Amino acid sequence: MSIPAELKYTDTHEWVRKEADGSVSVGITHHAQDLLGDLVYVENPQVGREVNKGEECGVVESVKAASDIYAPVTGRVVAVNNELADAPERINQDAYDAWMFRLQPTEPREYEMLLDAAGYGALVESQEH
Repeated sequence: MSIPAELKYTDTHEWVRKEADGSVSVGITHHAQDLLGDLVYVENPQVGREVNKGEECGVVESVKAASDIYAPVTGRVVAVNNELADAPERINQDAYDAWMFRLQPTEPREYEMLLDAAGYGALVESQEH
């Protein structure tokens, strides 16, 4: 299973990448898309929306199930990946390339508290047994 070392992770299977401008990109992990199967719908939060860490702010739907997407940090939505509305399968093709939305964090310490690749790998392994 692919777990890029340069990303941070949540225990609800979102990945988080810090961008050069201080914002963070958010998507779902390879493990999450694998469990969901073929994605058919992505609902992103509205640009400008303020979200709290752990708050539901999006949805992905597959042929099998729907899953909420949670904000990994507190902040304001500054961009969404509109390409996913017409091509949700891009997440299945490369989960770590298909970011869903970007947040401008208002509590930078929260990013540092997210799981690293080893911690996320251990979480996934514990859930499989």
